[in-house]
Amino acid sequence: MVLTTAVLLRKAGRWRSNFIDQVRIHVKGGAGGQGHPAYGGKGGNGGDVFVKANKNISMKDLKMKRRHVAGIGENSRVRALQGSKGNDVIIKVPLGVCVATDDRHVLGDLDTEGPRVLVAKGGRGGCHDNQWSGEKGQGGNIKLILKLIADVGLVGFPNAGKSTLLKALSRSQPKIASYPFTTIRPQVGIVEYPDQRQISLADLPGLIEGAHMNYGMGHTFLRHVERTKLLLFMVDVHGFQLSDRHPFRSSFETIMLLNKELELYKPELTRKPAILALNKMDIEGAEECLQETRKLLQERDYSSISEELRPASMIQFEDIIPVSAQEGHCIDLLKDRIRSTIDEIHQREHQEDIKEQANNR
Repeated sequence: MVLTTAVLLRKAGRWRSNFIDQVRIHVKGGAGGQGHPAYGGKGGNGGDVFVKANKNISMKDLKMKRRHVAGIGENSRVRALQGSKGNDVIIKVPLGVCVATDDRHVLGDLDTEGPRVLVAKGGRGGCHDNQWSGEKGQGGNIKLILKLIADVGLVGFPNAGKSTLLKALSRSQPKIASYPFTTIRPQVGIVEYPDQRQISLADLPGLIEGAHMNYGMGHTFLRHVERTKLLLFMVDVHGFQLSDRHPFRSSFETIMLLNKELELYKPELTRKPAILALNKMDIEGAEECLQETRKLLQERDYSSISEELRPASMIQFEDIIPVSAQEGHCIDLLKDRIRSTIDEIHQREHQEDIKEQANNR
């Protein structure tokens, strides 16, 4: 049965009902308590609302309560001229949540436990400056946007073999089928090495052309790529065609398109370290396609790519590795290259931290 693009997109969109990566909630700081003008007593400030990461919380937990209001400051009294501050509210969220306003202003990223983000400040208690009348707390809607935290992010168009590769590399058991949009929700697998070293690898719903404009799963996919340390491009060496309504793209054109989509969404993504895995080498004609793709990448021959699809900044691949995820060809080589690249990234980050600490002294 041939599935149309519209049907494929509808099927792919159903993952949102099961996997939640964005929740919108209302927050409001507590009102300040009333002052006591006769005795100069100050009302307590209203409580604040914070967001804090907790590894035991899921995004589904956040849907249970959509309104969070901090406590009201205590009024000033003759026996207690200084009113107590209202109770703070701390909203617990999963690791990897970005806290933003409705207009996409980022208030903070919560990648570790400990730090917290102030999202609604309590009102000032009544005092001389405000005629002893407690002030209202800040309020409004915020978005809690989950961005998966993984060492490696798999980047590719649908049906490139990403789920098969994830299964071959890790303990993950993704759903695998012979039609596009097999991955209907993000999955994170753990790549294990003989010395017990572990590297996390995220397989995300496949991109389609126009993802940067939020077509298909557009921003849903792209925002999860941001926090990975290494991009693993997964491309069918024979080329790709989403449906009969879409043009056929060679493997080289596919690489250019993936590069362009990342660039249009956020140019910094093209500066991330990346490895290119050319998949389906077990199918006849693969070697000729591989050599042609290598040649075009090495020579940077973009003459076959139209101007509107040509990236301004080309990703520099750390390595190009031909693989067969189905047959296991060169999977061990790819695992070793992923590890060595991640180790190099960690070493660079460590050296940068040392320099930063030295400069701050």
